[in-house]
Amino acid sequence: MLTSVRFGPADHGRQVCDDELSIAEFRPGYDYEVIFGRLYVSSAPDFEHDWVEKFIFGQIFLYSNEHPEIVAYVTDRARVFVTESQSKTVPEPDLAVYSKRPTSDWRDVTPIIIAEVLRGEDVDKDLFRNVDLYWRVSSIQEYWVFDIRQAPQHPTLIVHRRQLGEPHSKVDWDIVDYSADSVYETSLLPGLRLKISPPTVLDNH
Repeated sequence: MLTSVRFGPADHGRQVCDDELSIAEFRPGYDYEVIFGRLYVSSAPDFEHDWVEKFIFGQIFLYSNEHPEIVAYVTDRARVFVTESQSKTVPEPDLAVYSKRPTSDWRDVTPIIIAEVLRGEDVDKDLFRNVDLYWRVSSIQEYWVFDIRQAPQHPTLIVHRRQLGEPHSKVDWDIVDYSADSVYETSLLPGLRLKISPPTVLDNH
């Protein structure tokens, strides 16, 4: 019988099983995902990351209230099960947009749009690992990356749009960059004019 397991940053890359995860205690201050059966540990969002994430979330949330027939649910706490992976793989994106509302389990339905806020430490995860993982989830039509590495007050946006082609081929994302002062529009969310940069500048004083 397994006894209590404690996970922290030193366990990054450790192979884990469902029984361990069900009884585990997690050191606070970090985010934990299971990718290809191994624990992926990253620092919890800092203020700058959270500030941009909540700004984008707020716009989508208001849109969902006005257009529930298009966006049934939006959350910053989703778990996305990549069922085509041989080993358990469950990334937890910064934002997920659903056309159908999940019921009692995240496995029940998958999102149409995923978003991540890119910090300096997340380059490989957000620009390479997730590009492949989210392609494997056929419902995901767009993957957004809000890049705050250069200027958290003025994030840029990288949009990956799904194209038809051979399954699992990363080249089948159509990738377009948007500047910080852009307003993004997508056919998935008709009528939405998504502001990329928050209207105020961070003040650390």
